[in-house]
Amino acid sequence: MAQADPLAAEAGDHFHDECGVFGIFGRQDAAAIVTLGLHALQHRGQEAAGIVSFDGTQFHVERHVGLIGDTFTKQAVIERLKGTRAIGHTRYATTGGSGLRNVQPFFAELADGGLAIAHNGNITNAMTVQRALQKQGAIFSSTSDTETLLHLIATSKERDLNARFVDAVRQVEGAFSLVALTSKKMIGCRDPLGIRPLVLGDLDGAWILASETCALDIIGARFVRDLKPGEMIVVTSKGIESHFPFEPVKSRFCVFEYVYFARPDSSVEGRNVYDVRKRIGRELARESPIDADIVVPVPDSGTPAAIGFSQAAGIPFELGIIRNHYVGRTFIQPGDSIRHMGVKLKHNANRRTIEGKRVVLVDDSIVRGTTSQKIVQMVREAGAREVHMRIASPPTRASCFYGVDTPEKAKLLASRMTVEEMADFIRVDSLGFLSIDGLYRAVGEQGRDDSQPQFCDACFTGEYPTRLTDFDGADNVRTLSLLAAGGQ
Repeated sequence: MAQADPLAAEAGDHFHDECGVFGIFGRQDAAAIVTLGLHALQHRGQEAAGIVSFDGTQFHVERHVGLIGDTFTKQAVIERLKGTRAIGHTRYATTGGSGLRNVQPFFAELADGGLAIAHNGNITNAMTVQRALQKQGAIFSSTSDTETLLHLIATSKERDLNARFVDAVRQVEGAFSLVALTSKKMIGCRDPLGIRPLVLGDLDGAWILASETCALDIIGARFVRDLKPGEMIVVTSKGIESHFPFEPVKSRFCVFEYVYFARPDSSVEGRNVYDVRKRIGRELARESPIDADIVVPVPDSGTPAAIGFSQAAGIPFELGIIRNHYVGRTFIQPGDSIRHMGVKLKHNANRRTIEGKRVVLVDDSIVRGTTSQKIVQMVREAGAREVHMRIASPPTRASCFYGVDTPEKAKLLASRMTVEEMADFIRVDSLGFLSIDGLYRAVGEQGRDDSQPQFCDACFTGEYPTRLTDFDGADNVRTLSLLAAGGQ
């Protein structure tokens, strides 16, 4: 019997970032620029990455499993990706599963030339569309929802590529921010609700599309603007065009991008993420005050909120837990004493800081609760007199179907326990969550408009802004992938 990997078990107790996309049009060193952009977006996906470039004559494709720094920084790889335009993708598998055949961008030779496409999000009717296409004779080489878009574009009866692209995206549901590349143009598009981010940038006249502004910063590019929900940008040698192929609807940007997914130094939808997270901490301190000696973040995602909490509560901020950034997903396991270390491989309590203190731990969320339980135990063993936990988001009660890998609902602690029961489970003296209205206030709203919510907050409320066509009988995206693969 295979022995459990303690880091893999811990990874299952966190939300996993979705994917990141990056494209550039009109730059001699396009592939190298894309590599740097993807490096800045590595937090959005650590399983695999791919780049497709075009040199004026032919397309070049490189797709690899692993981190950007382990694959695409090799000079030989970059030299093979010739051309003045390129798109790239960094991936964490939600639909489709792991493996090279599901690594994006996808590329195909269509009747009028090559087309590469990559997207961040999740198409919630991809399986339904895929089955209809298969009945018409379509052959799929992957189990990724992105390939469905490629087939829809290829089989569209519209005359030109722009029209075929519009025809394709109008047939899909869910969340998608995508980039595509042909021999003549680069295309970017957001779904009508704008659930996932996509920004437009400029680097000395070369147009850029990226998931976050931090990817522009690393290459010294100028942020131009966010693409609007439902907007399609077409970039050619003549410049850019903006199209709106969908019926206008009220946007529902993912509010959890502000809590966890986006990098703190990014600005999304006009808001600096770091500032929002500090405001979240301040709201949390007002809503759930506690008499304590120090505020300690659970690194790294809890740090900005812990700073805000400390400022609002007047309680000193301390690094009472130190994270080891150099531990990978696997670890040699010579015996039970090592296997059971679990969370200590990544985090260690700073005993001199917390011994004898009443500690407030601040984290971004609780998923299954097992990691929180281990961190609390570690802090107690380091001599904390009291341990309180404050969570910088509302209780997570439902799975995400829009490109975020979450456990099925039954495994989410908040879906089956009260706050008091959760406190007992993770063994804290008190537990407090940010309210949904408090979260909305932190991002600049008066509160949540229950009749017409301003954001997608389905992981907290269970109210999904789109149809979930494929998910009858599936409790999360992973379950659907297993169903699609026949339970394999």
